[in-house]
Amino acid sequence: EVQLVESGGGLVQPGGSLRLSCAASGFTFDDYAMSWVRQAPGKGLEWVSSITWNGVATYYADSMKGRFTISRDNTKNTLYLQMNSLKSDDTAVYYCTKHYSKTRAHGMDYWGKGALVTVST
Repeated sequence: EVQLVESGGGLVQPGGSLRLSCAASGFTFDDYAMSWVRQAPGKGLEWVSSITWNGVATYYADSMKGRFTISRDNTKNTLYLQMNSLKSDDTAVYYCTKHYSKTRAHGMDYWGKGALVTVST
């Protein structure tokens, strides 16, 4: 059974940092691209970032470039999202997702339950 379990969410002040982790199990982690997707309160899903199976290529939504860093440790079956210079607009539930293939060319077939990140004073 595929499982994606996010952790590391919480309350942070504007300008602060958080690192999200996603522990993956039930599949061969280094055979698949992974992504982060978020959903702000009352809004739709927003793609955040993706990484290829080997971590060589990474992709970011424009509003996250320079602030967020996606990475993976295939020896630990774990995906990460380092978030710096956080803004109130970054408040959202962040989902870890698995793609159908080694690259993001294909869609996402599994999602975690999400981690809430709240950016507020």
